[in-house]
Amino acid sequence: MKRVEWWWLRAQGAVCLIFGRTAQALSIFEDMARRFPAERYPLASRAHVLAQAGRHDEALADYRRLTELHPADASGWFNLGFVLESLGRYEEARQCFERATTLDPKLDRGWYGLGLVLIRLQRLDEAVSALKRNTELQPMSPYGWYQLARVHVDRHQPDEAAKIIRHLQGFEPKVAAQLVRETGLLAGQTAT
Repeated sequence: MKRVEWWWLRAQGAVCLIFGRTAQALSIFEDMARRFPAERYPLASRAHVLAQAGRHDEALADYRRLTELHPADASGWFNLGFVLESLGRYEEARQCFERATTLDPKLDRGWYGLGLVLIRLQRLDEAVSALKRNTELQPMSPYGWYQLARVHVDRHQPDEAAKIIRHLQGFEPKVAAQLVRETGLLAGQTAT
């Protein structure tokens, strides 16, 4: 009977989210968390809704609890890092992103998050490594490439940044054009 109740509540919460009824979804996830305190889904769902609503301190508490209960859950560590980053707690966020990528080395968003907080911490050499890993895992996503080019510019490596701009011109010309405008690199040159 507990499993039927679990799936019914989960389905109700999902439907509420689909139709933008976040307050009702939050109430359902809170009820689930009371009934099933050690389960991952209600904690993660409630934390996600709270973070989306800008209630970062409450989301932070749920993500901390989630990583205590499920320390091998890479996505829990990633989400904890994401909330910490949004609160400007970059060193703590870095530790969470590193934990997430250690648990799941193929977690591309974990590498991206790690790269961003390393940039904030002015640890640019490490940021390059993290962002390169992100672009290996998500070669067609412009976000990691964009940040990587920006780091190369900050490290006074315009040739490396120019290579990335040329690469982006092949599949994300708008992002490449934005980098050209921002950096002045390859200005006046056409895509080859």
